[in-house]
Amino acid sequence: MKDIPVHLLKDRATSGLEIDRFLEGDKPKEDEPRGAHRDDHYIFFVIEGGSASLMIDFNEIEFQPANLYYVLPGQVHHRIKNDGAYGWFIAVDTMLVPPAYRNIFESELLLQQPHCLSEVQMQQCKSLLNLLYERYLEDEQGIFYLSIVHSLVQSFLGIAAGCFSDTGNPRLQMSRPLQLAQEFKKLLVAHVRTLKSPSAYAAKLNVSETYLNEALKKTTGLSVSYWIQQEIMLEAKRLLYYSQLNVKEIAHTLGYEDHAYFSRLFKKAEGITPLAFRADYRK
Repeated sequence: MKDIPVHLLKDRATSGLEIDRFLEGDKPKEDEPRGAHRDDHYIFFVIEGGSASLMIDFNEIEFQPANLYYVLPGQVHHRIKNDGAYGWFIAVDTMLVPPAYRNIFESELLLQQPHCLSEVQMQQCKSLLNLLYERYLEDEQGIFYLSIVHSLVQSFLGIAAGCFSDTGNPRLQMSRPLQLAQEFKKLLVAHVRTLKSPSAYAAKLNVSETYLNEALKKTTGLSVSYWIQQEIMLEAKRLLYYSQLNVKEIAHTLGYEDHAYFSRLFKKAEGITPLAFRADYRK
């Protein structure tokens, strides 16, 4: 049996962002993924009208007009039906999602439900997304292109995080593996600069390394080591993009004494050197 495919945002976009508007009556694009898959990035939907449904990790999610929804990196999903739904699709590199917003989105790990936008919230989202879409379609070589589109997408993310921080949706009963996965991810965000081994996180959670690994694989399909590496690379990319630290300083900040080893690790994971990544994102 083949592994579930993982779609990488960097294969489709160089700005860490992809946005599209689907209009009433539009048909699915030929290259639109239809089978079950994972993404290495966040996906947000703003539904203006019509209805649709997705299967997300064995849960069918129904979309109605004025719904806001997001899919977390690593969640397995595929479309079930689309009855004339129209609105917005936004794919966002995890690096561009501030930690405070991630805490809100990931607190509903695997269980997030659509949020019904008020008229005011819907108008705000439409206005902001229209502006973002206009700037997104401009020449990528233009001055301040990345700074502008990244600022606009973070404004949208702030609105979305605000909606889900006070959603009022009832939480579903969580299994022990799901609770453990959620606790692990919170620890990982807090300690990734100092703790790198699965055994260290298992000890903090008072479980065996084997059980922690089984819990992560059951709930996300991926191992503890995978998530540790993902978080290390995410923090590295943030420092490369937002800070003025050089590669050696970033390596030391992340707990690596040998900066050459860190650079090799980064290139193996991302397919590009740290300096090349910084140059690409700071165009």
